[in-house]
Amino acid sequence: MFKTVVTLFRGSVAAAGEELEDRTALLILDQQMRDATAAIERAKRALAIAIGQDQLEGKRLDATKARIADLETRAVAALDGARDDLAREAAEAIATLEADRDAALTARALFAAEIARLRRHASEAEARLAELDRGRRIARASEAVRTLRRGGIEASRPFEATLPEAEATLKRLRDRQIASQAAADALIDIDNAHGPLATAEKLAEAGFGPRLKSTADDVLARLNAARAATA
Repeated sequence: MFKTVVTLFRGSVAAAGEELEDRTALLILDQQMRDATAAIERAKRALAIAIGQDQLEGKRLDATKARIADLETRAVAALDGARDDLAREAAEAIATLEADRDAALTARALFAAEIARLRRHASEAEARLAELDRGRRIARASEAVRTLRRGGIEASRPFEATLPEAEATLKRLRDRQIASQAAADALIDIDNAHGPLATAEKLAEAGFGPRLKSTADDVLARLNAARAATA
């Protein structure tokens, strides 16, 4: 008996856990998507920083190349002018600039690889996030339909009415309206049967005074008279 009670308790806990997970799945998904969106934004900022640094490195590289070219021209002029001392000084400066140039080229190659990786990562993440968003909308619609279908089976909240209860209320309202209209029609019939209009119709049928309503014979007589007048 004790084993059965323990098994029942474990089953109840598992069922409650599954129900809680089902009820909170959309909330969890919403938060996970917000976290993923924030991560994508951070990746985009990192990409923008990398692109900016690469552009700055490119400008430094262009400036270094221009200075090397200028110094090379001046060094050649110094050699032509027999100023080997100035030519050597220029050569030393050129060697330093060439080291800076090579370092900048290496940095730009690294930036290019990192930028390509970040672009690919951001693009893939945005595509996956868009797919998740479509799936979330479908899941929300499906959950709404599932909740609506369960409305007639599962117990509603104490302060909420179910769909069958609303249908029953509408049926009672329509029944009362139909009964009220029937009573009103019956009252009109009673008034007509015993009122002055009913008495006048009885007198007309007995030959006292003109008829209040035309009969088929009256219509035919009028039509025949019209035909005779036309002929």
